[in-house]
Amino acid sequence: MTVQLEGSCHCGAVTYTLDGIPDAATACNCTVCRRYGVIWAYDWVDEKIHVSGETKAYARGDMLDFHFCPNCGCVAFWRALRSEDGRRRIAVNLRLAHDPEAIADIPIDHFDGLDKFHDNERDGCTVRDLWF
Repeated sequence: MTVQLEGSCHCGAVTYTLDGIPDAATACNCTVCRRYGVIWAYDWVDEKIHVSGETKAYARGDMLDFHFCPNCGCVAFWRALRSEDGRRRIAVNLRLAHDPEAIADIPIDHFDGLDKFHDNERDGCTVRDLWF
């Protein structure tokens, strides 16, 4: 049986489900992600990740847009603006997970989106280290 993670914004208007526990999560230091303070888990739209609820979006250039709840302001996910082989990338904000313990031990990949645009080496940090 596959575990399904659920998350939502603070008011519950925007929700997501993620099939399975990710092998890793990403903390990015780009000019947007560091301001939002998000932790991302990735997949493809309507494959392992399903989102629902009305959102407002902020497009960052021509690559992706960040979706947030128009009521409480929580950043719920980003979605690629272009498809790859008919599929679109999506990432949900693990900080909105309903069950923090279910994701606490997921390793963090630190992505340098500010200067070098690459993953730094893993340092043993987990979601728990950033969250609790």
